[in-house]
Amino acid sequence: MRKVIGIGETVLDIIFQGEQPHAAVPGGSVFNGLVSLSRLGVPVAFVSELGNDRVGEMVRRFMRENGMTTDYLDVYPDGKTPVSLAFLSERKDAEYLFYTGYPDRRFDAVYPPVDEDDIFVFGSFYALDPQIHPRIVELLEYVRERKAIVYYDPNFRKVHTHTAIHVRSTVMDNYEFADIVRGSDEDFLNLYGRTDMDAVYCDEVHYYCKTLITTHGADGVNLFTEKVRFHLDVPAVTPVSTVGAGDNFNAGVIYGLIKQGVGYRDLPELNAEAWKKILRSGMELSAEVCQSYANYISVDFAEKFMRN
Repeated sequence: MRKVIGIGETVLDIIFQGEQPHAAVPGGSVFNGLVSLSRLGVPVAFVSELGNDRVGEMVRRFMRENGMTTDYLDVYPDGKTPVSLAFLSERKDAEYLFYTGYPDRRFDAVYPPVDEDDIFVFGSFYALDPQIHPRIVELLEYVRERKAIVYYDPNFRKVHTHTAIHVRSTVMDNYEFADIVRGSDEDFLNLYGRTDMDAVYCDEVHYYCKTLITTHGADGVNLFTEKVRFHLDVPAVTPVSTVGAGDNFNAGVIYGLIKQGVGYRDLPELNAEAWKKILRSGMELSAEVCQSYANYISVDFAEKFMRN
């Protein structure tokens, strides 16, 4: 069966409702989506780094409980596993604070094997970190040689807006490796100060990557390719928390690509109907996660989703 390989940060997400912590769960942008995919029966491999501390052990135990191998984690003896504080607004959107304690020497992870038509996912500020970006590029070059589909989510938070002008060249490098770029309207506002997604596709993404998916919360989803462009509305949902919503949209799209049998060579020829099925898979997983404080779909939902 096709595999999904991801590289990204590992954190403990502490979710605040008002001034009080409400939940603490293992997280990370790529991590969240891979947990959901593993619960959907997809073989996954997560490449990351974390501390040899109590939080790191919590994360490793959680991965094993969810059928995820820990073989590709760099467990560093010095430093601490990162922690993220997510403060929910009245609309249940999250504002983040990140606390990291990485060691000076980082990212000595072993890379997993990659085969043609596997799917590789990466993103967030982790994929822009100058300390580890050269190692990510090494892996991306290998993945492209193997003809896996590369899926990139910039996931560029408001807290990083002050760095936007400095990281745009690295973002462009990441676009160039990608077969699919998926970002929220807020990501592109934070990166470019732009709200017109047609302009973002034409001016910022298209030269490097031909497929862009933009998500707009309750206002739906847009797809831009060289052959197909359309907008999809999303069903109304009363969210409990939007933490993990975009990550699980990514997981749903990746699951849809696998279930539709879309390989590396098929991607440029996908028609509108095939894309709509794939994007609706993303919408369903995203909507499910919004209705709980978890960062990933539940085991019960996964079982029902696979049956349907």
